[in-house]
Amino acid sequence: MFAIVRTGGKQYRVAAGDKIAVEKLAGEAGDTITLGDVLLAGEGDTVADASKVTVSAEIIAQAKSEKVVVFKKRRRHNYRRKAGHRQQMTLLRITDVGAGAKKAPAKKAAAPKKDADTEAKAAPAKKAPAKKAAPKAAAEKKPAAKKAPAKKAPAKTAAPKADKK
Repeated sequence: MFAIVRTGGKQYRVAAGDKIAVEKLAGEAGDTITLGDVLLAGEGDTVADASKVTVSAEIIAQAKSEKVVVFKKRRRHNYRRKAGHRQQMTLLRITDVGAGAKKAPAKKAAAPKKDADTEAKAAPAKKAPAKKAAPKAAAEKKPAAKKAPAKKAPAKTAAPKADKK
């Protein structure tokens, strides 16, 4: 089965076992990620429903792509600038393309939600005193009076020249 996924503003045709280099994604080598933006999926000549298909991938490495040399020049002006750039990229190995991959990441996502809920309950109690202190500090500071911009003196006009006859 193959799928066309969009990541980093580009589209890639992937199948299980493929290796691709994409724009930098969060994660370390060995992590498993899900590419959720599936545009098209199919097998052979048939096209499947892309909304039900997920693509799982394993991060092989975080690396830099090849160097791009940027050279600017203006003729006859002694102007030359040379710079280089290496774009950050992530190397991925596609592990699975199909509908069954969606259930496993959902379980991983559910566990952090429980932790986030317990942190959310504890966090407001700590944040409440900070909110009370912030308006007092803002009330103590008074904005400085704004000065009017200085007016420019009117331009001097030249005296008319006397005609000699």
